[in-house]
Amino acid sequence: MAGNGSLSGAVIAVAGAGGPAGRATLVRLAEAGATVVGADNDPQRLSEAVDAARYASGGASVTGDTVDLLDLRSTRDWATHVEKDFGRVDGLVHLVGGWRGSETFTKTSLDDWDFLELLLVKTVQHTSLAFHEALQRSERGRYVLISAAAASRPTAGNAAYAAGKAAAEAWTLALADYFRKAGGAGGPTSAAAILVVKALVHDAMRAERPNAKFAGFTDVKDLAEAIEGVWSKPAAEVNGNRLWLTEKP
Repeated sequence: MAGNGSLSGAVIAVAGAGGPAGRATLVRLAEAGATVVGADNDPQRLSEAVDAARYASGGASVTGDTVDLLDLRSTRDWATHVEKDFGRVDGLVHLVGGWRGSETFTKTSLDDWDFLELLLVKTVQHTSLAFHEALQRSERGRYVLISAAAASRPTAGNAAYAAGKAAAEAWTLALADYFRKAGGAGGPTSAAAILVVKALVHDAMRAERPNAKFAGFTDVKDLAEAIEGVWSKPAAEVNGNRLWLTEKP
C-alpha cells in the first residue's frame, strides 16, 4: 500500500488536520504525492501541522485553511475553493474527534452528548454534504471516516461517545449508498469508507506514560498508512465497508 507516488496528482482535504492523527496523515499523503489541504478551527495548531508536514515531506504541496466545520456554509465554501484552486477533489479524510465519558451509565451527562454530537456527527454531516459532489466527479474520490470500535460495542460509561460514533458511521454509510447509486450498473467510482480503531496513540502519549501498554491502540502513523491504502483498493471494494484496524468486538 505504501510507496511514493501512489497518490500522485490527487487532491485530498483533511478535516481536523491539527491533531496528532492529522499531522501524521498530512505527512503520509504528501509523501505519497498528493496535494493536501488541511483544515482545523485552531489556526496556530493548523499552521504548526502544515509546517511540520512540509518539512517532513521535503516541501511537498501541503496547505491549510482555518475552517469552522460546525458551520455548513463555511464548510461548503472550503469545499468550493479547494476544487476551484486545485481543479479537483479526490478525497476528504475526516479526523475531527473528541471524547467524554462517565464512570457509570447512571452518571452519564447529556451535556456530554450535546458536546459530542457537534464534534462527531455535525462535522461529518457538513463535510459530506459539502464534498460529496466533488468526490463523485473524481475518478478516485474517497470519503474516509475514522471511527471507533465503541460504536459497535458500547460500554455503560461510554454511551454518548459510542452513540455519536454510531451516528457518524450511519451517515457515512448513507453517503456510500449515494456513491453506489451514482455509479449505476458499472458500480461506484467513488467510495465512502470507515476505518475503525479502538483508540489512537502517538509518540507524545508514549513519552508521558512510558510504562503503559496501549493494548489494541493504533499508532497515528499506522492509521495514516491505512488511510493512504483506501485509494489503492477499487471503489466497490471499500465503499460502505468498515475496515478494522483493531480486533473486532
